[in-house]
Formats: sequence, C-alpha cells, structure tokens
Amino acid sequence: MPPTLELRNLRKTFDGAKAVDDVSLSVPAGTTFGLLGPNGAGKTTTIRMLMDIIGPDEGEVEVFGHPRTRADLDRIGYLPEERGLYRKMTVREQLIYLGQLHGVPKKALGARADDWLERLGLANRSKSKVEELSKGMQQKIQLAGTLIHEPELLVLDEPFSGLDPINQGLFKDLLAAHKAAGKTLLFSTHVMEQAEKLCDHIALIAGGRVVLAGELAAIKRARGADRYRLVADGDLERLPAVPGVAAVAARNGSVEVTASPGVDGAALLRELVSFLSVREFRSAEPTLEEIFVEVVGDAQL
Repeated sequence: MPPTLELRNLRKTFDGAKAVDDVSLSVPAGTTFGLLGPNGAGKTTTIRMLMDIIGPDEGEVEVFGHPRTRADLDRIGYLPEERGLYRKMTVREQLIYLGQLHGVPKKALGARADDWLERLGLANRSKSKVEELSKGMQQKIQLAGTLIHEPELLVLDEPFSGLDPINQGLFKDLLAAHKAAGKTLLFSTHVMEQAEKLCDHIALIAGGRVVLAGELAAIKRARGADRYRLVADGDLERLPAVPGVAAVAARNGSVEVTASPGVDGAALLRELVSFLSVREFRSAEPTLEEIFVEVVGDAQL
C-alpha cells in the first residue's frame, strides 16, 4: 500500500528567510504521524503547502499515491491552528455548510450533522447560533466540521492548543476512532507528551529542516540502546568507577546507567551483580521529550 502522504524536498522562503528547507517525509497509511518541533520551526508552513494554501518554491506533494490535485482536498480533513466559524450561523447550519464544501451528498448532510451533535452532547444546541456557544463548545463544532465528510487523511495543526482537559480527552477519543477505522492522521504540535501518547511515526523539524524521522518505537529503542534502568541494593556510589559504565544518573527511585561504547547489557550486568543485589535491570528508553530536547538542541547549535 502506498503512503497516504509523501512530501519531497519542499522549500519555502519568505523575505529571504528559509521557513521550510528541503523537507521530505512519508506518512504510512493508517498511522498517526506527528510533525513535531518548536514554535517557528516550519510546521505550519509545511502543512499549508500540503493543503495548497500556499505553493512551495520547490518540491512535490503526493497524496493517496499520486501528485495532489484540488479534488484530493475533499478527501482530507483540515483543522488549522487559527480556528474560525461563522458566528451568525446556527450550529446545525454550520455543520451542513462545512459538509457541503467537501462534497457530502445532500441527502446525507442532515443525518450526519445530527449524528455529530448527538456524539458531542450538543443536540439541544442545534438551533443556537455559534456566537452563543462557549469556547469549548465551539471547539467541538470545529472538529466535527473537520470530520463530517469522513476524510481519509486528517490534518490538524496544533489540535490541542487551548483545549481544556475534558475536550482534550474528547479529541483524543475521536482521533483514536478515526485511526481505528483504518484512516490516517497527521498532526503538528510542540507538546511532546501528547505526541508520545498518540503517534506511531514522527518527524522532528528544527530551523525548517527535518532532523529526525521514523517509527517512534524504533527511534526510542535505538536512542536507548546503551541506557539501562537499575534498581539495586548495595554500594551504588561505586557505579561511576565500574568498568563499562560511562555515566550514572538518578531517576525517580532508580538509577540510569549508560554503558560505554562496545559494552553490552549482559557484560555490564555481570559487573554489577559482583557487588550489588540487583532487583531490576532493563533497557531505559528515553522519553520523546528527552529525544526532542537533545536532537533539536543539537540542530540549533
């Protein structure tokens, strides 16, 4: 199966400054992909080029196995960072209008709008004007309008920005259901905790360039290959002097031991059990936030 989305060598410059500099990435079908990076890294510009809101100076965008066309945009759901609804429309009118823009058959529009209002607990507000809703209710309507045409690819720019905890949970449930249906999700964020919980694949962007990309689980395994979590009784102060130990750090009731280059876990464990009563010794994968700080920090030096 071809990737749902391929970006090849995208570049975009504004007033002489490179906002996106040779960005390439591949989003496998049926996955949740995180486009991650600090503010100003180029995430939103990349997404706007994907959505044909702005054109790239160079590079190609492919969706669903072919060069993107305007018709393909009806198969994509897009929630921009700058949210906006027609405040004078009623809630139901708003959802029907957004469905019409994406080509939902007229006969299906009413039923889909009513279904979404029921799912979101807003059925009793269907005739209310958007401006009469709370900010949280408006956020629910915005997401429903993004999903009402049942897109194959869902693109969200900073989707959790400004959400209260209840709506964060709702958004996560809806995104999980979207993925469970075999569809693809791409979202940008600078909040690593959210990305770590949701993403299968990631691309870290810094200074407009991709500095790390791939399957999240594989990245964590690779970057934690020489780190071990140790829980033991005995003379822990001896650890820095043990042959094969490169570094030692306290971690929430345990010790993280970094092995020297070329030293495997079995060899290191043999050294440790010679003077410690070891209760736990296992690979210590870094968190996504730790990877982010290390990789993005190095890229900005």
